[in-house]
Amino acid sequence: MVNEQLDPAPNDASPTVGLDETVHQRVRLGILTIANEARRVEFRYLQDVMELTAGNLSQHIRVLEEAGYVKVEKGVDGRRPRTWVAITRAGKTALREEISALKILVERFEGTPGHHS
Repeated sequence: MVNEQLDPAPNDASPTVGLDETVHQRVRLGILTIANEARRVEFRYLQDVMELTAGNLSQHIRVLEEAGYVKVEKGVDGRRPRTWVAITRAGKTALREEISALKILVERFEGTPGHHS
């Protein structure tokens, strides 16, 4: 006899309903997480640690900036032009909400029959 899981009640929201597409994308989640750990992070550091081309990283930062999740500051360090990325208050909130949604997803997964840690 097969033990079948019943479908969740119709009023249960999808487990992914709390995920923010802007934040959830792998690179952008990484940028926000790293930026959240420091007051500001240098573009080249992000590029190196995330193993991205400058153009690819720029595109993701632009998406986050347009959403109001990061602010970009350009300046000079010595003679070298630099670009720094800082997470905004809205970015911190979005990151916190994303992590909370992921925790709920993990808890739901770990609570399913047949899942073994």
